[in-house]
Amino acid sequence: MSQLKQRVPVMRGLLECPLGLCLCWWALLLCGCGSNEDSEPVIESSTPWPQVTLQAAGKVVRIAMWDGDPMINAYMREFASKRLREQHGVTLEFIGLRGPQLVNRLLVDQEAKRVRGDIDVVWINGETFYQLRRIRALFGPIDKILPNGQWIDWSNPFISMDFQQPVDGFECPWGNVQQTVIYNSKTVSQPPQTVEQLSQWIKAHPGRFTVDNSFTGMTFLKSLLIHFAGGGDALSGPFNEARYQEASGKLWQWLRNVQPFLWREGRTFPEDVAQLHQLMNSGEVDFTMSNNDGEVDNKVAQGILPETSRAYVPEFGSIRNSHYLGIPMNAPNVAGALVTINFLIDPEAQLEKAKPAVWGDGTVLATHLLPQEWQSRFATINGRVRVPERDELVKRALAEPIPEVMIRLHEDFRREIIERGQ
Repeated sequence: MSQLKQRVPVMRGLLECPLGLCLCWWALLLCGCGSNEDSEPVIESSTPWPQVTLQAAGKVVRIAMWDGDPMINAYMREFASKRLREQHGVTLEFIGLRGPQLVNRLLVDQEAKRVRGDIDVVWINGETFYQLRRIRALFGPIDKILPNGQWIDWSNPFISMDFQQPVDGFECPWGNVQQTVIYNSKTVSQPPQTVEQLSQWIKAHPGRFTVDNSFTGMTFLKSLLIHFAGGGDALSGPFNEARYQEASGKLWQWLRNVQPFLWREGRTFPEDVAQLHQLMNSGEVDFTMSNNDGEVDNKVAQGILPETSRAYVPEFGSIRNSHYLGIPMNAPNVAGALVTINFLIDPEAQLEKAKPAVWGDGTVLATHLLPQEWQSRFATINGRVRVPERDELVKRALAEPIPEVMIRLHEDFRREIIERGQ
């Protein structure tokens, strides 16, 4: 942590810069060319937390996040915003950005040499984290500087590893989830458990099953890919071209075999999981999916899914992973970003978003380490009625393969399935 030294905002680019560039920056600063009237004191790993909170008070923190779920938006805009303003004098502003957009934006900042950007906190994981680390766009490490970091369940490999990448303090765990398959129990009495049973069900019920052509659908295909690779940790470790080609070949063969029996005969696929939810709610299909195991209950509460919806994890397993918060290297308000992230991993904030009626997002905290009062509150969260408990689901949990798998899978799905089916 001794390397965590940043000027806010003018010295943010120096953390991983070559010595020559650092000297150049110092020369500019000494000449006054790189000065900034609203620059703030240095934040170091040894900076007392009260000083960080004092520096954050009265500031605006801009957070880039996926804004496609009304319940997540409500949690952030109503609960988190209100608490941060009341407790720390921090005002949250939201920017609707997804992974590729975020990477492109920060890459443009780098190419334009913008030392001061316009984003303080980013919601990331997996492929996005991989890309941002490659271009050295993240500030850190930050894990040890956050007081609430002491409660994070670092012993959990689904939290400490992000798509098999060590977090290394350059992102902070925020939520932990597992993909579930959601079905309409009114029309499906016994949901398929194995890949063979799934094939049989699809062929026996033409047009009633599909996957979306986005992150959720590709995550489901990753579970199938792992199955065809041999199951368990068959795709663990560095990307292996031969192993991927063998497993993906079996996957595309399986998909092409059932493709004529998918929704719209597999000639097209829902663009995202929201559209897939709509198809199930309207009765066009009998299955949808969610990367959040707690989502089925809150989507029913919103009227987005039918009352008879139920969620499960098939015998071949499903991906379990975490999502994270990071700070861009050129964030204009590092102190405010740290205070915001520390609040979002506070037991109060983690408990609130774990409630299915609020969000249903799994906590990243080792709840057994918390004070007894908080342990009891986490143990008695109500509202999870349409999906098994998380302790049951984790028995069929699969670890995320390395990011290259997701990148290749999406590209190959378009070429091998979508374009061939048109």
